Amino acid sequence: MIAEALEHLVRGVVDNPDDVSVQDKQLRRGSVLEVRVHPDDLGKVIGRNGRTATAFRTVVSALAGRGGARVDFVDVDRRR
Repeated sequence: MIAEALEHLVRGVVDNPDDVSVQDKQLRRGSVLEVRVHPDDLGKVIGRNGRTATAFRTVVSALAGRGGARVDFVDVDRRR
């Protein structure tokens, strides 16, 4: 539910909404939501001084409640 809500919010901000994907990964330390967007939209998702990313994280933490969830914005241009 949280991943779908975050994906809906991110799609509203970017220019290429079809390239948005949110993956929910369960790790030992809790849930991690990995957000992948088109490389041209990465700046819009992060925002000036990280304000937009902080707003996304605030909304997700409110939705997640006590369990909590981390949000990572993944740069798809970088190779591992």
